[in-house]
Amino acid sequence: MGSVVLKELTLKLDNKRILNNLSIEFKKGKINAVVGQNGAGKSTLAQTIMGLPDYLNFEGDILLDTVSLKGKRLPERAKLGITMAWQEPARFSGIPVGDFINAGADDRSSDTVKKALTLVGLSYDKYKNRYVDKTLSGGERKRIELASISAMNPKVVLMDEPDSGVDIEAVSYIFDVIQHFKSRNITVLLITHSAEVLQRADYGYILCNGNLIGEGNTEKMLDYFNGNCINCDHVNNPFFEVLH
Repeated sequence: MGSVVLKELTLKLDNKRILNNLSIEFKKGKINAVVGQNGAGKSTLAQTIMGLPDYLNFEGDILLDTVSLKGKRLPERAKLGITMAWQEPARFSGIPVGDFINAGADDRSSDTVKKALTLVGLSYDKYKNRYVDKTLSGGERKRIELASISAMNPKVVLMDEPDSGVDIEAVSYIFDVIQHFKSRNITVLLITHSAEVLQRADYGYILCNGNLIGEGNTEKMLDYFNGNCINCDHVNNPFFEVLH
């Protein structure tokens, strides 16, 4: 369980077409990467799949396995097993880390918190009673967010720029968690413009101006990062020039 299929997905915001007729099957239990320049529609795609309020009025359809997500809001999609790790993790003043992790967990116990924190390289004794607020670094908050996602046992994890604004140690643990999700047959969708993140994926998709202009294995996708762009009708510079 966990296949995500887009069927002619089109989204307009303020009368501007942001996603254009996308038909993609994100491979079940695999690490899928969506790459492209800023403004290509990558984050919009993740927010549309997640069901954020401003992204519900799309044309076409999104399927989780055989279940249509059309008309389903974020809480309903979360119950179906879709979750998202944000580029900027939320801060929840007054909520201890242990309670934050257990909030969405299947098994709400100290053992669940301990296992989740261990997965992301954080000490249970040191962090369980700390608060998820500005006293934590960006890397710590992102690792705690991933710990909470792991405890949920999701079917699909959307990750928007997972290496953004974090230190080298945190990036290493984030990559380990991505592989951990794959080992549990969880479908992962990475939104990125980083070649390093792309290399962690099994398969990649290139968006440009809301259009799917290419897809393939990681080696093929990396070729585009090195300057071999795909011909398309975008009026701006090729996306790889922006990525460099």
